[in-house]
Amino acid sequence: MTQSTAIRRPLPRPLLLDAFSCQGGAGMGYHQAGFDVTGVDKDAQTRYPLGFHQGDAIAFILRFGADFDFIHASPPCQLDSDCQRLRGNRHPDLIGPTREALNATGRPWVMENVRGAVAKLHEPVMLCGTMFGLHTYRHRYFETGGGFTLPQLPHLPHTAPQAKMGRPVPVGHFGQYVGNFSGVAQAREVLGVPWMNRDGIRECIPPAYTAWIGRTFLASTPAVAA
Repeated sequence: MTQSTAIRRPLPRPLLLDAFSCQGGAGMGYHQAGFDVTGVDKDAQTRYPLGFHQGDAIAFILRFGADFDFIHASPPCQLDSDCQRLRGNRHPDLIGPTREALNATGRPWVMENVRGAVAKLHEPVMLCGTMFGLHTYRHRYFETGGGFTLPQLPHLPHTAPQAKMGRPVPVGHFGQYVGNFSGVAQAREVLGVPWMNRDGIRECIPPAYTAWIGRTFLASTPAVAA
């Protein structure tokens, strides 16, 4: 007599929308945490390492955001970045419209930006490379919503000297990897983004940051993790 054997199929991974995805630093971190990730960006992102849709991120959130378990958004930070302000360049402020779109989905979400945008963010949590053993500081700020919150991790003093913005990184220093920096190979290794070029590295969120956020979300939402 033949005995039937139950076939174990893998459970579907929770769905993550990576809005304003650029080259996928944030998306890769969520992928590492256990999500099935879809990126969306107005520009074609041929280096994006996961599922990708080209289009307006806010419109995509409004139309499809409710279909995802969790949403990450990184609206462009050029308006609030130091180098763009010094150059006098003008950029749209998308933080408010992005927040409205995220809240309209009814889903838990996180929205990331740079230090210059802190005044526009609601009680953001700051993440630093030292919190994850990275040899870069790269502070990024994360507002949460839709019932999801993040704890603030301890922020240790910066003891390693930091290389000047856009300059080569001397031995024993931490790199900033912004502007027209040299050392793309080094930046890829330090930030954990081996698929990126210089343009992606300048603005990316290190995957270690969002891997932690993703694991924190899954730990707080057992039904989604299951």
